[in-house]
Amino acid sequence: MSRQPFPDLARIDAFDKVQGKTKYSSDVPFPDLLHAMTVPATIGKGMVTSIDVEHALAVPGVVRVLTPQDTPPPPPGPQGSPPPPPMLVHAIGYRGQPLALVVAETLEAAIEGAEAVRVSYAPEPFAVRFEDADAAREDTESPIFGEADAAFETATTRIEAIYTTTANHHNPMELLSTTAVWAGGRLTIYEGTQGSNGLKNTVAQLLQIDRALVDVISPQIGGGFGQRGEVPRHTAVVAQAARLLRRPVKLVMPRHQIFHNSRFRPHVQHAIKLGADANGKMISAHYDCLQQNSRRGRYRSDWYHAGPCKVYGIENYRGTSGDLRLDTHGPAQMRAPYEHPSAFAFESAVDELAFALGRDPVEFRLAHDTKIDASTGKRLTSRHLNECLTRGAEQFGWTGRPVQPGTLKAADGTMIGWGVGAGVYQAAMHPAIATLRVSANGTTRYASAGHEMGQGMRTAIAQVLIAGLRIDPARLTILIGDTTVAPQHSTAGSWGTASSVPVAVAAAEKMTAALEELLDGRTVNGNMHDQLARLRRPFIEVEVSMVAPGQGPEHLERLKTGGMAIAGLHGTYPDFTALSYIAHFVEVHVEPHTRRIRVPRVVSVADCGRVISPRTARSQVQGGVVWALGAALREMSETDPRYGGWLNADIAEYHVSVNADIGKIDVSFIDEPDFDANSAGVKGIGEIAMVGAAAALANGVFHATGRRIRTLPIRVEHLI
Repeated sequence: MSRQPFPDLARIDAFDKVQGKTKYSSDVPFPDLLHAMTVPATIGKGMVTSIDVEHALAVPGVVRVLTPQDTPPPPPGPQGSPPPPPMLVHAIGYRGQPLALVVAETLEAAIEGAEAVRVSYAPEPFAVRFEDADAAREDTESPIFGEADAAFETATTRIEAIYTTTANHHNPMELLSTTAVWAGGRLTIYEGTQGSNGLKNTVAQLLQIDRALVDVISPQIGGGFGQRGEVPRHTAVVAQAARLLRRPVKLVMPRHQIFHNSRFRPHVQHAIKLGADANGKMISAHYDCLQQNSRRGRYRSDWYHAGPCKVYGIENYRGTSGDLRLDTHGPAQMRAPYEHPSAFAFESAVDELAFALGRDPVEFRLAHDTKIDASTGKRLTSRHLNECLTRGAEQFGWTGRPVQPGTLKAADGTMIGWGVGAGVYQAAMHPAIATLRVSANGTTRYASAGHEMGQGMRTAIAQVLIAGLRIDPARLTILIGDTTVAPQHSTAGSWGTASSVPVAVAAAEKMTAALEELLDGRTVNGNMHDQLARLRRPFIEVEVSMVAPGQGPEHLERLKTGGMAIAGLHGTYPDFTALSYIAHFVEVHVEPHTRRIRVPRVVSVADCGRVISPRTARSQVQGGVVWALGAALREMSETDPRYGGWLNADIAEYHVSVNADIGKIDVSFIDEPDFDANSAGVKGIGEIAMVGAAAALANGVFHATGRRIRTLPIRVEHLI
């Protein structure tokens, strides 16, 4: 594979999207289709004592109302694994939990029928706010290495602070939807999902049928970001409705219900202590993170340490973590799930320590470069964080930045601040299998694992296929997210491109070799399609498979049977640690009277290995920065202590950034391949894009105003 930079190829799906031609899962038409709507719980916790469906069934067009007695109880999970989530049950764990499903001939009838269902309850006390937790924290094991306590005692400069990141919700444009079709003894589910294999397995388990009889097709996702990585409770219920009624059933969940039923980023309290020696070197770090969790949630609190314990080579680190159990739906992955909140806290603390030492915050970070992962003792591959910091500082114009806060002011009195933040994220991989067919009729068909959720996976795959094959790019079809064409792994954790691109490169190389063998030294003019036509060969098809470093055939077999086989969690491989890196530079303007915060410009420089698709990679960073700015200034999911659930459960009251809030975002890449990570030298960009940007903004607010704000989002009232 050539090391020349890839061209800035336009997204292969761009024209279809802007013309409205792209089909999402809810767009797939079926004759005789029924529509469904869930009935949510209206209490925060308790038991259902009765469900009266008589009035709902009287609504014209309502066909059936499914209640807990219409869904099988969840079977036990495999040995050592938790059981799958239940479908409809009488026990209420959180407000908004689906209790029944109304199925009707029209969407309007389904909505009216759902509103007509009458549920009686036996309520129980509940707690939904972090400060109202009714049980002690549950501690979990966390990374500890070196002698952090002793080192902190000898430190000549110390800082201690508590930072808070509040709960956030995903708000992708596409709503959650499921269409279930039973035909010929098979179940086909059309759903925008990041894990079609996991969804296939869970639904088969819940419905107690052979997984070989279930297909999942996810043609496109209108935004994933982790929300679609978990299997929603409603999916199997919709499939059960289709099985009972022998007609296709579609549910499109309203956004206010999605807020209560989709996973979210939890409220977290971060307590950090940092110590530096007389030379200004960080020698000790203590980091305690305490997160909200549901009563039975499995979202791990120890993973907040994944970035902080690796980013600066601090040799003495003491991590602790725990959960506060609340009566909400369980939290789970949301873009840079642990790394965004932990980087806000840790990078803010690093900034506080640099200021206490009288050091420039960029120079201070540069002085803590490392080639070793202090948490494991393994070497770090292709670490270019200092290059990100150096290039970003130059492009931003950092030289001459005054150390003293409140120094920079515009002519109208606007306070100006410059902040920096850095971040790391795992360079993980998953085994993959791909099939590539080049045909004499001018078409090329490629099928493999992966899910297109707007990040540009199809474009990245197209880049390497077009570069490696002499084919007609206009007639290239890339099939991903479909269990009928290839074994699918979950697309998350920034292992999507790193798993899909190397196997595509290998497929192109194998196809080229197969055609050369067929030509057997003969010269045949034209592209691959022309050559096959002249040789009277209808097509050539090749299959390739690939595993991550340290993996073997058993991991491929796990993929084939529907399991996960992720390598490089937290960047850790058998012989090395592989990470992506980024540095963000943010200019903050604080209006002198209203204290409104504006961000006119951001400079971000990333080290994500080889950049396969420059346009979509740049878009990923810009999108990550926009989200980080929103999380830093606007986004907060407000709980209702009276009734449970979320108060601002729509995008009218859950404030996300809009175009007017965003200034210039300048993005560039180091673009150095990491061949330790994989044969294509690719590392992830989707998650790292967001890491550290919120801290850079908060550090900029301090530089502008002299006020250190340690809670997100930063509100006007914090600065008055």
